[in-house]
Amino acid sequence: MSQRNFKKEDFVKNNDGKYELTYQVSDIGEGSNLTIERKNDKGEFEIVQAEINRFEDNIFILWSEPFDGRLIFEG
Repeated sequence: MSQRNFKKEDFVKNNDGKYELTYQVSDIGEGSNLTIERKNDKGEFEIVQAEINRFEDNIFILWSEPFDGRLIFEG
């Protein structure tokens, strides 16, 4: 399993008022199982069920607010 860490600052607010992260399919892999984990106040990671959309060569992870966390994928 591979992972990509991200920070609150990596999120961008979209037109729907949600915050999103964008990844390229070529960086993560097409058909990968994706797991999103959010870092809590204790510094531990917990799995969240974030909305994930795919369009063309992009993967969008959407959430109501930005957070520190990581994306885990097969790779």
